[in-house]
Amino acid sequence: MRVLTVRQPWAWAIIHGGKGIENRSRNIAGSYRGPVAIHAASREASPYNDVAAEVYRLTGQWVLTSDLAAIIGVVDLVDVHVSDTHAERWNVELERNEQCSAWAMPNHHHLVLANPRAIEPIPAKGKLGLWKPDAELLAQIERAQ
Repeated sequence: MRVLTVRQPWAWAIIHGGKGIENRSRNIAGSYRGPVAIHAASREASPYNDVAAEVYRLTGQWVLTSDLAAIIGVVDLVDVHVSDTHAERWNVELERNEQCSAWAMPNHHHLVLANPRAIEPIPAKGKLGLWKPDAELLAQIERAQ
């Protein structure tokens, strides 16, 4: 299992709002595919109101998050691909030419997430990238599922 730290309200949207794409400027997953715990960062996205309005536009729900610096759920990382405009920039061929999701951003790598499962929040300190939890945190996540 790996962990991905995401600022709120994006972390909430991944677990509860149908956000099946996480946008990153580079492929932080490499060849890894499998379970990923979603960690809500200790800081919210900035400016929060603008981001919350975008989540509302895509989900129809206003998000008032209180879960910060905690694992809030688990998803399955099933694919990683680059956006069409990013692919053109780096001369990478794609199998399709349409935008993959309303959540997708151009010029980014798209981590494709599926099967979100909420868990009781587990306090934890976040890290950059797709990181491995220590044995104690991994055990807590596995018990919470």
